[in-house]
Amino acid sequence: MFCYQCEQTAKGTGCTTFGVCGKSPEVSDLQDLLIHITKGISMYAHRARVLGAKDPEVDSFVLEALFTTVTNVNFDEERMEWMIRRAESMRKKARNVYEEACKKAGKTPEALTGPATFELGSNRDELIRQGEGLTPEARAEKWGELIGGLHDLVLFGLKGSAAYADHAQVLGKKDEEIYAGFHAFLDFLSRENFTEDELLSKALEVGKFNIKVMELLDAANTGSYGHPEPTRVRTTPVAGKAIVVSGHDLRDLDLLLKQTEGKGINVYTHGEMLPCLAYPGLKKYPHLVGNYGSAWQNQREEFDTFPGAILMTTNCIQKPKDSYKDRIFTTGLVAWPGVHHIGPDKDFSPVIEAALKAEGFAEDAPEHYITIGFARNAVLSAADKVIELVKSGKIRHFFLIGGCDGAKPGRNYYTEFAQAVPKDCVILTLACGKYRFNKLPFGDIEGIPRLLDAGQCNDAYSAVKIAQALAEAFDTNINGLPLSLVLSWYEQKAVCILLSLIYLGVKNMRLGPSLPAFVKPAVLDYLSKELGLKPITTPKEDLAAILGA
Repeated sequence: MFCYQCEQTAKGTGCTTFGVCGKSPEVSDLQDLLIHITKGISMYAHRARVLGAKDPEVDSFVLEALFTTVTNVNFDEERMEWMIRRAESMRKKARNVYEEACKKAGKTPEALTGPATFELGSNRDELIRQGEGLTPEARAEKWGELIGGLHDLVLFGLKGSAAYADHAQVLGKKDEEIYAGFHAFLDFLSRENFTEDELLSKALEVGKFNIKVMELLDAANTGSYGHPEPTRVRTTPVAGKAIVVSGHDLRDLDLLLKQTEGKGINVYTHGEMLPCLAYPGLKKYPHLVGNYGSAWQNQREEFDTFPGAILMTTNCIQKPKDSYKDRIFTTGLVAWPGVHHIGPDKDFSPVIEAALKAEGFAEDAPEHYITIGFARNAVLSAADKVIELVKSGKIRHFFLIGGCDGAKPGRNYYTEFAQAVPKDCVILTLACGKYRFNKLPFGDIEGIPRLLDAGQCNDAYSAVKIAQALAEAFDTNINGLPLSLVLSWYEQKAVCILLSLIYLGVKNMRLGPSLPAFVKPAVLDYLSKELGLKPITTPKEDLAAILGA
């Protein structure tokens, strides 16, 4: 095992005996093997598409395979083995599509090697041993740390982007250019040799590509449930039976809400599901009563005291405590050994039965509300007022303080930074990093809230559109705005967003709480010189550097 794809990786270099996330060495090695075989699928699928041939099942599976290996998704050896066997089947299918396309075009198929012809072991133990030779550490030994790290920068960005593309496809939003892009990138990564410049260029391409993917997901979410709108959300429980939904998937929440109508069960969001309460098509359900708890890393304590059923819809699951293991459920690509999994039929009856069996909340807790729903439509509808306040000097600066939350020490920096932001400045936030400060009172500037919650991590698309619209209004570019980005990262979705911001040329971003282990000093030096990307220091020092005070 060698895994360094998340921010909390052991000693800042890589997990080698057991994942900090809870991932076993066996699962880690199986995931590396799955990625290898998926590269082989795309080697055929990419060439088939060049000849005008494709297969929807192959396209969809590649996204699922990449997403399955994202941090905190699949911890189950059995399901990982099943995914690998599916990958083998998809590779055969992609090969057949390619060879048939060659036949129609009168061409001779290429004699592909590497991931395209890698022969899988006959049992799980053999698969695990094969995966041991395909880790990032093995790549570094083969190519050197710099090339290996750049390869993984591209790969991890693709993993995060695949998660967003999968969210979109489950809502029926698909784009052939995006499927083609994933195949082309994975075909590139299947090569035996790379140069530093090739990989840096490809990383920027992933950043550009991810903007299109986030745009697709934005269209899927807003097309299905309307544009988010400013909404007061209760953050304390109400009396009654209860289900809490965590993860990211809007469709799963919608289906659960439909199935729980009239059953006397209150539904709560958790973690990255909080933004769902701002979508008109979801908040219309009266039994969607509010948000429970905070970010993903606190779930073991929060779920332990939650007197109802728990549904995990995408990544973010942690090892369940025995105290609630019989009332937590997974669905989609999420899996934990011994946890009841809801299949693709999305029959949530077991979740509902568990909620009815549990105690529920005995009484209402004291009321507390926060306001969310400041995605691009909501903010840009007040753009004239915002521009007026900037021009009059009443809004001095904008800070985007957002990204992933996590358990590693040092993340209190983001709370302290937000609290220290001067009262004539506005904070834009998104993703679960907002839980570090989103329940604090920030007030407003002449009716414009000083804290604007734009939504989930993928709503970085909204933040970019807001920044671009303001830049146009002030006849400048994003770097010409009084705007600073102070970002936190944890997993691969944050990686693809960072690559998108780098592609857009956004300068002077601050990143923390630590820098990615796979971004080697030479690459960091390049990014620092070209774009001013730098690690966070202290809130006081960083604010002084930004505001010149």
